[in-house]
Amino acid sequence: MADVAKGPDDPAVDKDSVVLDAKGLRALAHPVRVQLIGLLRKYGPSTATRLAERLGVNSGTASYHLRQLGATGFVEEDAGLGNARERWWRSVHRTIWFNDPELADREPEAVLAYLQSVAAIHTLRLQQTLNELLTMPPAWRNSFDMSDWALRLTPEESGSLERELKEVVARYRRDDPGAAASAPEGAERVAVIAYVLPELDAPGASPYPVPPEAEDGPAS
Repeated sequence: MADVAKGPDDPAVDKDSVVLDAKGLRALAHPVRVQLIGLLRKYGPSTATRLAERLGVNSGTASYHLRQLGATGFVEEDAGLGNARERWWRSVHRTIWFNDPELADREPEAVLAYLQSVAAIHTLRLQQTLNELLTMPPAWRNSFDMSDWALRLTPEESGSLERELKEVVARYRRDDPGAAASAPEGAERVAVIAYVLPELDAPGASPYPVPPEAEDGPAS
């Protein structure tokens, strides 16, 4: 849902991308809006009613958030599909990028709200996959991975790791509403969600509470 780049000069930011500014951050500081954009990218143009059914919200809520997204340029009406009775919407951009330290300093609350919205949606997507995992065909079940690694890096090394991960993902086929027609047989949508999470603990300190019995020593 949210891709992270170093800014508008990043080579991955193309004409189908948007780099968030303060106005965009505030517009996306709601999980429903981020989800709406994600659905429009995944399935193509749709109506508020259809999107509301997918999200489990009422159509009025979906309509309101779509209008807010339209006012800030993230979605637009699809005039070729709409009519007098219902409005069809489409996503304007294929990707959204954000990683502006200066903007984070100026708009800390908006940045936090946006990132929390993205994190909530990532958690939801993971839970949905887990709920379906045991009923997946074996080949797909065996391709599922949920791993973490503990590394000790400098900020520069962390940045290098982030760039290398993006380069690996960029070698693979992207998905959009029209990709299925040209994809190989058996290809399905796969979500790759990566985090680089700094854990700035004091040397030797444990992030977990110590049980009282451990502080008192072994029982005699």
